[in-house]
Amino acid sequence: MADLAPLSGIKVIDLTRYLAGPFCTQILGDYGARVIKIEPVENPRGEHADPGGRDDYFFLSTNRSKKSVRLSTKLPEGRAALLRLIDKSDVIVDNFRPGVMDALGFGYEALAARNPRIIACSVSGFGASGPLRDFPGFDQIAQGMSGLMSITGTAESGPMRVGLAICDLLGGIFAANGILLALAARERTGRGQRVETSLLEAAVGILSWSAGILFETGKTPGPTGNHHPLSSPHGVFEASDRPFNIACGNEAMWRKFAPAIGRPDLSDDERFRTTRLRVRNRAALTAEINRALAMHPADHWIELLNREGIPSGPILTVEEILAHPQIAARELLLKLPHPILGTFMTTGLAVKLGDTPGKITRPPLAGEHTDEVLTAYGFARDEIDRLRSSGAIG
Repeated sequence: MADLAPLSGIKVIDLTRYLAGPFCTQILGDYGARVIKIEPVENPRGEHADPGGRDDYFFLSTNRSKKSVRLSTKLPEGRAALLRLIDKSDVIVDNFRPGVMDALGFGYEALAARNPRIIACSVSGFGASGPLRDFPGFDQIAQGMSGLMSITGTAESGPMRVGLAICDLLGGIFAANGILLALAARERTGRGQRVETSLLEAAVGILSWSAGILFETGKTPGPTGNHHPLSSPHGVFEASDRPFNIACGNEAMWRKFAPAIGRPDLSDDERFRTTRLRVRNRAALTAEINRALAMHPADHWIELLNREGIPSGPILTVEEILAHPQIAARELLLKLPHPILGTFMTTGLAVKLGDTPGKITRPPLAGEHTDEVLTAYGFARDEIDRLRSSGAIG
């Protein structure tokens, strides 16, 4: 049966490390691209493997659906071999600082001269130009500089980071999207192109209404904690047993909400007649709502409110959501065999394509596919043996 994955036939050379770059190439691999992860001969997994060869969760979470080739870019033979792989590939992805790829001899202009169809994607901390170009970039720094931390948390807590490496992950998603756009453009032009994004650009790119508030009012938005800055009641509320979320997103929902919680009088209260008034008087409204909700546990309210068409849901831990029947129904938790770990657990595909679905495979062992990949790219057996003897591959 033919491979129906949407990126089947697309070959990707993966020079990435840490999180943003590997997350980008993992997305491509999940949807059928042949992703060749180039890992150094000298220390392929670095701090992400123990002496027994067991990869840690950090590596495993962003390197599934790839093939691993151990290759030394420090040796001329290794660089020459890598160039041969790039010559027959569609995409190369890195997340080095700007200028590193040029210094290695793998800059876009040099690669495009050899392979005009190559798409070269780079993910950096702050972008390939500007005063911050050469600064090292990590997620926490980008979260702080992008404005995200200033609108996260509460006035009492001060700035708070998002609970996961959101700038890294967004950088990976935007990079994958840019590669897909470049592939689509290549269908028309026949040429590849340079694709660039950064952790800072990805985070600023999603500021949406937070930037819009500044544009419209001239006032910079601050933290709103667990409540929506533009809507009320819309946030975390307290039932008799635990907090839960309510998103009363429009006037029709509000008119049903107050009677549903046994407080129809709130609809007639002058302080709460419009969305703007409810946002302005959020503290008073929240106190009134919490008093009503204290009569029953969260599950009671969640079932009742959803039945009324008012979005409501629990606040779950990672363990709780992964055990939820909705996750099973949407195939968002997979268990795959692994030769060292025994079992590899991973999250499933977030985007479902009806006719051309993707497929997840386990992360590779270090250098597991070196000979397979080189052979597929046209290297003869004696060439592979010579490269291994020289230390250029492992």
